[in-house]
Amino acid sequence: MGSETGDYLRSSLEGGFVPWAAEREAARRYYLDARSVEAAALELGLLPARYARNAGSLGIEGQKALHNARVLVVGCGGLGGHLIEGLARLGVGYIVAVDPDCFDESNLNRQILCTTENLGKPKADEAARRAALINPACVVAPQRERLGPENTDSLLSSVQIAMDGLDSVSARITLSEACSRAGVTLVHAAVAGWYGQASTQGGGKVSAANVAKLYALAAGSSDRGDEQRLGNQAYGPAFAAAIQLAEACKIICGKSPALENKLYTYDLLAMSSASFDLS
Repeated sequence: MGSETGDYLRSSLEGGFVPWAAEREAARRYYLDARSVEAAALELGLLPARYARNAGSLGIEGQKALHNARVLVVGCGGLGGHLIEGLARLGVGYIVAVDPDCFDESNLNRQILCTTENLGKPKADEAARRAALINPACVVAPQRERLGPENTDSLLSSVQIAMDGLDSVSARITLSEACSRAGVTLVHAAVAGWYGQASTQGGGKVSAANVAKLYALAAGSSDRGDEQRLGNQAYGPAFAAAIQLAEACKIICGKSPALENKLYTYDLLAMSSASFDLS
């Protein structure tokens, strides 16, 4: 990156941070995209103002790690929409967003990416559009396809973390087993009504497919699980996705995920929770 870019960014600091107006002007002056300007700032130890509230907990090294991270989000609906929005706001640099479906009116009660203006539009494309509005330095690659044995390995080939925003047991088992084969960490959650669960399946070639094993215990039940009976409301996916985002942020920034090979379950009606060892 040219020294002129760095000099300009240093000269534009406000309160110790690089304002968005300066990032945008640097991109215009030096024929760069937003991602390259952010990379230049971070390499110089300069934090964009959008991340000012990240600084105390994550620091410049954590922000650089987030910028360089590559994350797969499977499902762009209730869970996945919150995941993609949260990852973009955190500053994750590259997201592969997978979903074959389009928004319909039944999504409006809980899916943060769904509005009355984008009904009928592909969820993956809308996820990319929304992320670009939030953080132009975050690249979202939309994949309008259904996860299955034929494409899971290729989707995992270029990412370090996979995040489960799925709504079927069979797809979750497929993703869990593929992550185990690929040595990719999987951050899982599932929601039904007032209830939910979350778990982080550790990466590494020796990692067992713990999420798949968990769902194998429920063999013979509906592929949609309890969601089909209890539905989902706005608070459910938001709460579960927050747990997933915290786990993913820790992993990317080199901290130990609290839910690695554990199952965390919660009841928002009773405001109770429990944790179980899956190893």
